[in-house]
Amino acid sequence: MTHIFAITNQKGGVGKTTTAINLPASLVAMKRKVLVVDLDPQGNATMGSGINKNEVERSVYDVITHQCHCAEAVQHTPEAGYDLLPANSDLTAAEVELMSLKMKEHRLQYALAEIKHEYDYIFIDCPPALNMLTVNALAAAEQVLIPMQCEYYALEGLAALMDTIGHIQKVVNPRLEIGGLLRTMYDPRNSLTNDVSDQLKAHFGDAVYSSVIPRNVRLAEAPSYGLPALQYDKSSKGAMAYLAMAGEMVRRVEGIKAPDTAHITG
Repeated sequence: MTHIFAITNQKGGVGKTTTAINLPASLVAMKRKVLVVDLDPQGNATMGSGINKNEVERSVYDVITHQCHCAEAVQHTPEAGYDLLPANSDLTAAEVELMSLKMKEHRLQYALAEIKHEYDYIFIDCPPALNMLTVNALAAAEQVLIPMQCEYYALEGLAALMDTIGHIQKVVNPRLEIGGLLRTMYDPRNSLTNDVSDQLKAHFGDAVYSSVIPRNVRLAEAPSYGLPALQYDKSSKGAMAYLAMAGEMVRRVEGIKAPDTAHITG
């Protein structure tokens, strides 16, 4: 069974793309077959996966505008270990083009239907805005994974995002569920961080993942080398945090004990 997650937050700078790279890489280390779909015109997930966005011949733009099949655009990332449907600035044009196309909300869903059986997990990295690309991601996904910082303005943004997801559930994708909230750039020494974290757990309960992603220099450096943190520095706190998150996701989504990852970090 394939589990499809849209990784989204309408607020930028919350670790969305960092999660879209490092969580899949950690699941690959647990012997899962994973596809990452870069749906952000900035192409950061593409570059951070070691693929030059300016050199790709086929991208997610070609897929959702029906210029090629999904399998023709997917690339394997040797270092990260997952497959990637890359993006570049061409995708900006798709936001306008989609508005005039039939079934515009479901273009990505139909494209992924051709290949999704090949994967255990598919992660869609959404742009930090509610536009037709994000709507396509939410229409294709079964669950929404929300990375967020534990700060005051994050709670405001989260309320707006929940309204958006509720609307998508009613109008576009009734199967869509909240797959969980992931606390990123987490600093337990900060009293505001702890206060917001407590509020999240009080309001969302088990939807909040126990795993937290700390502020970590290695996590910030890794994308410039086109690597997930696990390949850049497997002993770093960031790499270990995403391994823990992947293990928790496997237990939650698959209902089984996650494989032992001690050999990966040790």
